[in-house]
Amino acid sequence: MRVIGGSARGRKLIAPARPKAAGSAGVRPTSDLVRGVIFDMLDALGADYARVLDLYAGTGALGIEALSRGEGTADFVESDAQTAGLIEANLRALALAPRARVHRLTAERAGGRLSGPYTLVLADPPYYDAGALAVVQAVAASGLVDGRTVLVLEHERRAPPPGAMGPLPLYRSRRHGDSVVSIYAQEETT
Repeated sequence: MRVIGGSARGRKLIAPARPKAAGSAGVRPTSDLVRGVIFDMLDALGADYARVLDLYAGTGALGIEALSRGEGTADFVESDAQTAGLIEANLRALALAPRARVHRLTAERAGGRLSGPYTLVLADPPYYDAGALAVVQAVAASGLVDGRTVLVLEHERRAPPPGAMGPLPLYRSRRHGDSVVSIYAQEETT
């Protein structure tokens, strides 16, 4: 895994051990290809990287990519202590730690513990977590998101995206293999 754009472009990220089988705990990092698609879509939309929330952060690759491409800050939400340590190590290695904070808490608790709004919310929950979509919808309906936020949801292709997340309508979805990237935003983000 590498950062694919911005100031840290080409730099390696510390990757977790191989993901465990579906239905069990483990980290499934977003591939470089899918990350590229996400950020191409965000750049085309004119998304603002000033204040980023990486929900279900895993390795932190999505939030780190946003930090690399902008001058803003990022909050990473990861409940697993070992995985959160991996994010912190990646941030230190890329000299991005001063602009980031890792929160060791569940995504369910993020709405009550963090303050918003964020300009960009990145959500890549585990595909096997049946309750994850409800959690992302609750975050989208909280004060962490407003009408200027852009929300990215990565999900499996068998799970159709909702028509809206909080105040944000579905802007666009793109499928890549078993993954679908759905962007929620107002037509004009500026």
